[in-house]
Amino acid sequence: MINRFLRVRENSEQICKPLFIEDYSLQASEFVSPPKWHLAHSTWFWEEFLLTKYDINYVLYNEDFYFLFNSYYNNVGKRVLRPSRGLMSRPSVAEVYSYRKFVTEAMVRFLNTNLTEDILAIIEIGINHEEQHQELLVYDIKYILGNQPTFPVYQDSFKTKLEIQAPNFIPIKSGLYKIGHQGNSFCFDNELGIHKVYVGDFEISANLVSNRQFIDFIVADGYKNFNFWHDDGWSWINNNKIESPLYWHKIDNEWWNYTLSGLVKLDLDLPVMHLSFYEAFAYSEWKGCRLPTEFEWEIASDKFQWGQLWEWTNSAYLAYPGFSKVAGALGEYNGKFMVNQMILRGGSVATPEGHSRKTYRNFFTPNMRWQFSGLRLAK
Repeated sequence: MINRFLRVRENSEQICKPLFIEDYSLQASEFVSPPKWHLAHSTWFWEEFLLTKYDINYVLYNEDFYFLFNSYYNNVGKRVLRPSRGLMSRPSVAEVYSYRKFVTEAMVRFLNTNLTEDILAIIEIGINHEEQHQELLVYDIKYILGNQPTFPVYQDSFKTKLEIQAPNFIPIKSGLYKIGHQGNSFCFDNELGIHKVYVGDFEISANLVSNRQFIDFIVADGYKNFNFWHDDGWSWINNNKIESPLYWHKIDNEWWNYTLSGLVKLDLDLPVMHLSFYEAFAYSEWKGCRLPTEFEWEIASDKFQWGQLWEWTNSAYLAYPGFSKVAGALGEYNGKFMVNQMILRGGSVATPEGHSRKTYRNFFTPNMRWQFSGLRLAK
């Protein structure tokens, strides 16, 4: 547990290594958090849920940090509102790293004591929480740099690859299937509540949709034909003048896209990424197909390779039968977001190794596309 904890703490800082000091405090949109805030919040989590509760010798690093780096836990108290995170030039980046060192050392001392199963379970949540923020860090860094006029290079990492082309669609037989996390390994509370779901015969694509295939949708005026879109999605693309996936730029009649390696010509054979649910749905309508439900995806996931991109499903983020929130702040982790969100399954090249599983339920509002998201068709 100590080694895992230290590896996770180190990885958060490694993700930030290529940044300039000026990058740490930028908030390029209200849905993006500054890298400095991620480093501090993932440290605050250990203080709030473990050290201040169970280590009688622990003394807070800085009382102000409890207010500055709480995210959405109302049970903990007041906090800086999300759109204002980029206004904090103080504490400095150096101070945030000092804070991380202080808490990490305190946690190592704490981990060397006799810990109960309940405490170990919270530590497991903390490790997974920081891993979630590592992936968000990658999204936010890309958005911060990708919206600068010179398209700066971060580093040559977090790259998708060509998929092995398999038979187009995989048939799955109708039947009653078990859904939800099974076994004793870690999962989040929203994966619990094993239940049976009946699905009819369906087919699911062996491959993610590629850039080349998505360009066909653009050329066919897919962004201009309301017949393919939800009414909400149609309003969204028109109000925001959306005409292509995020980070795409048409230069001299050729498609380019911003990657963490800089602005490069679009590789037509790579999976299309940075799609909103609205765009994924519209493309599937244009193709005469549909998006899989999250249950269909989970049932079929052993039949194809996944993990390059989070894959939109046509399922709303709702509680499984028997779902209940734990008391207190940790009960706010997932349950209170079960409205106006759509489920994505799988994982991405930015997901820390071993963090995801086939029952993992990622969720975002249907307009979000800065995450590493793509689509797989079903019919």
